[in-house]
Amino acid sequence: MVLTVIQPDVSRAVEQTVGSFADLIRRVAWRHRLQDSDIDELLQDLRIRLWHAAERGEKIEALPASYVYQAAVSAALDGIRRRRAQRYELSVPLDENLESLAKASDARDPLTASDLAEQVAAAISSLHETRRPVVRMYLAGYPREEIADLLGWSEAKTRNLLYRGLADLRAMLSEAGIEP
Repeated sequence: MVLTVIQPDVSRAVEQTVGSFADLIRRVAWRHRLQDSDIDELLQDLRIRLWHAAERGEKIEALPASYVYQAAVSAALDGIRRRRAQRYELSVPLDENLESLAKASDARDPLTASDLAEQVAAAISSLHETRRPVVRMYLAGYPREEIADLLGWSEAKTRNLLYRGLADLRAMLSEAGIEP
């Protein structure tokens, strides 16, 4: 790893560039549905990209808005990919979630626990085909916004399908005699 010393004038130019394009950067974050905590990460990643551009001989003060915009979009997408990769590594398959739920709800009777897990899985499988993936992903721990991104749907469509799917799932489980 090569350690480089950042010159004060380059650092100042980077901060001025980030400051002058702050509205543009916020719009990029808004378009990619980044949360406030992710915006700080986006800004830091953008600063690093600008410092690397300065190391390559770019004049930071003369960079066009299109360059800063493209760098901000790239930084936002990289942040989203990192977050997805972390969630994927930390996520547990839905079958394991259902098994642990069933075991926690009735650990004294393993036969009932596995039956419960099977009934919940069957109820999820019988949901309408548009609601099924949304409910599965939600129960696996994905937030609504990320489900919308992954499926390529609007947030409103995802929200409606999720709420209707969860309501259907509750109704099916209640009919089967499974209550919270």
